[in-house]
Amino acid sequence: MRVAIITESFLPDVNGVAHSVVRVAEHLVSKGHEPLVIAPNPAMMTRRALPVTDYPVVRVASFPMLGYKDFRLGLPVPKIAEALDGHQPDVVHLASPFFLGGRGSVLAAQRGLPTVAVYQTDVAAYARLYKLGWGEATAWKWIRTIHNAADRTLAPSTAAAEALIAHGVSRVWLWRRGVDVERFRPDHRSEAVRRSLAPNGELIVGYVGRLAVEKRVDLLARTSRLPGVKVVIVGDGPARKDLEKAVPDALFLGALHGDELARTYASMDIFAHTGPYETFGQTVQEAMASGLPVVAPAVGGPVDLVKPDTTGVLVPPEDAGALADAVADLVADDERRIEFGRAARAAVARRSWAAVGDELIGHYAAVVAGPGVPASVQMAA
Repeated sequence: MRVAIITESFLPDVNGVAHSVVRVAEHLVSKGHEPLVIAPNPAMMTRRALPVTDYPVVRVASFPMLGYKDFRLGLPVPKIAEALDGHQPDVVHLASPFFLGGRGSVLAAQRGLPTVAVYQTDVAAYARLYKLGWGEATAWKWIRTIHNAADRTLAPSTAAAEALIAHGVSRVWLWRRGVDVERFRPDHRSEAVRRSLAPNGELIVGYVGRLAVEKRVDLLARTSRLPGVKVVIVGDGPARKDLEKAVPDALFLGALHGDELARTYASMDIFAHTGPYETFGQTVQEAMASGLPVVAPAVGGPVDLVKPDTTGVLVPPEDAGALADAVADLVADDERRIEFGRAARAAVARRSWAAVGDELIGHYAAVVAGPGVPASVQMAA
């Protein structure tokens, strides 16, 4: 099968959309399919870091998003149509479509190509937070237009699916994300890493993710002042300087990758997720695969991932006190904390990228075969 993936973000960007596209493309190649990725050009300073891939990547002109210059928006240039016509895809995959994906949707329709649109970013919330000049209602109108033009929309969580349906999107299916259960695993725990992060023997409470306003990492300030706790923040982004002031007791490691990231995850004791706008929560899955109990807000993607009193604790969103109290309870109860971590690993052990990749290929095959599936939310396992 020939697949054109039109994505709003791709390597060297570090975010959930880019990571998901990479894993999908890799899986397609491993199964003998032929993916093409169409993505925005990164900023000039990072173009030297463009990766070498086993599949073609077409880069199109881009510009920085107003209010969030680290994220670039692809322009609807003729190069997109040329790439589609050259690849002759059987299906078009729109990854978190909005700007570039919106143009891709139109071009696919003009060519009679079946499309699968993957909803992954709460653009409407970002429009409100970053005051982008077009409001939340306008953002939802555009999301509805793009997704209702697709043959099938894939949502990463029940909360995301319900939000799409509530805003008038039809033909919504549930497609969760995979996790690398071989890379992220408890046996990567390192006493040397633990000593370097918490030399006084504190329990390590970790956060991994982009440092941006919407992630609400500032909520960890109260947690960082708990006795016997060391908050470790992994990641980078536009809010880092402000966060270093807001959470001065935390240790900021910057962005980590590969085996170093896996060792750092496994060397933590508790994972604290703070963002209230997650459509899924990939770092929550990675932490669970690493054998960590998770404290996360009871909203969005984490509601599907964290089973209260089994794999972690769900707290009211944007409540720093509730977050700190939940962490303190786990810090005080070694047996409960360790048992939650074991259960967390078991809960994600079968969510490999290969398994969800095969599921995605099934969605491709269904839209290529034509209509016939009821327009409702399909709660896939």
